[in-house]
Amino acid sequence: MSNLPPIHVLAKPTGAECNLDCKYCFFLSKDNLYPEEKSSRMTDELLEKYIRQLCEQAGEEVNVAWQGGEPTLMGLKFFQRSVELANIYRKPGQRILHTIQTNGVLLDDDWCAFFKANQFLVGLSVDGPRALHDTYRVDRSGNGSFDRVLRGWKLLRKHAVDVNILCTVHAANVEHPLEVYRFFRDEMQAEYLQFIPIVERATPELLPLANRGWGERTGAKRPLYVQQGTLVTERSVDAARFGQFLIAIYDEWVLLDVGKIFVQTFDVALGSWFGQHNLCVFSPECGLSLALEHNGDIYSCDHFVEPGYRLGSIVDADLAEVASSPQQQQFGYDKFAQLPQYCRECEVLFACYGECPRNRFITAPDGTPGLNYLCAGYKQFFKHIGPTMQMMKKLIQQRHYADEVMQLLKTNDYAAKKENAELARAGKEG
Repeated sequence: MSNLPPIHVLAKPTGAECNLDCKYCFFLSKDNLYPEEKSSRMTDELLEKYIRQLCEQAGEEVNVAWQGGEPTLMGLKFFQRSVELANIYRKPGQRILHTIQTNGVLLDDDWCAFFKANQFLVGLSVDGPRALHDTYRVDRSGNGSFDRVLRGWKLLRKHAVDVNILCTVHAANVEHPLEVYRFFRDEMQAEYLQFIPIVERATPELLPLANRGWGERTGAKRPLYVQQGTLVTERSVDAARFGQFLIAIYDEWVLLDVGKIFVQTFDVALGSWFGQHNLCVFSPECGLSLALEHNGDIYSCDHFVEPGYRLGSIVDADLAEVASSPQQQQFGYDKFAQLPQYCRECEVLFACYGECPRNRFITAPDGTPGLNYLCAGYKQFFKHIGPTMQMMKKLIQQRHYADEVMQLLKTNDYAAKKENAELARAGKEG
């Protein structure tokens, strides 16, 4: 097997093309990268080249991950061919993992049966109950997509497909954390959740246009979105409120749902208390999660699909060679190297590491640039969960299960103390 560190690639077989027109999706503007192209679809020839190179550079596990745009626009035959090629090119002993992120609108029984038969992990985008979801997740006519997405969810459940719910957190739903969480847990009966903060950067000149959205529905000429500017759109989540959103959900989860509901941020945080870094945004360094465009172009990261971060193309270079290039190594190293001193001295550095570089555009209290826009929220969240994280860590070290923390908290009357503190805070605010 290869001695190279494992490379994760998010492949975009349709580029930025999508059948929805979500208002906060700046990736819709990425079609400006290739203005001369008449079609943004991955060819069969490129698909085979990609799968072959992916298997060649990988170790025992190969993750074939599809994203968009909306990848299901490629049609089912494309993904059937992808699975066939992975089985052809995988090396002895390699295990293939297939993942796809979708809005769910095009799913039917054939799609879901295929996902189940080939053990796909599906990431389904849902932003909460109807009113919250439909605020920004609309089609090109401005109509909400909730009913169509939930139809896809029901089909995935019918076929017992493994699904992660991907919920973006933005100005519309950040004030409703428990409504969102309980909708996923109680009404959808979802077990695996990811909460992804929406932060759309903009310059003063771009902000009015950015506030209109990035899709075709706005009728405006859309510039290419790049990670520039120190302002954010009105849809972007407020940093402190994002921290409160996570705390509200965590407080319910740690009392009722440990071991039953799996929230990526909470699971990764527990790993941090053990010194493990299981998600790139909370790791000291990054650089091993690349983005592959429909034409073979490779970019440093899914969040940096823009000209300055283009590394090359698998059409004329090898995936492993591009991934290990000096430019990409520097990209990964800079994540820690460019942390402000304010972060380096922070008591929760071990859990955060400055989060993703794409959000580092505000100034630290000491005047140093490069602080993460979400710092206030993450700092509040990680400090809040510290005591119960320590409890779960101790349980695991003593060969118990983390979910035993729920009984410990009940014994310690944690729930009553929490409720009293909330009532006291509400009284002061009143």
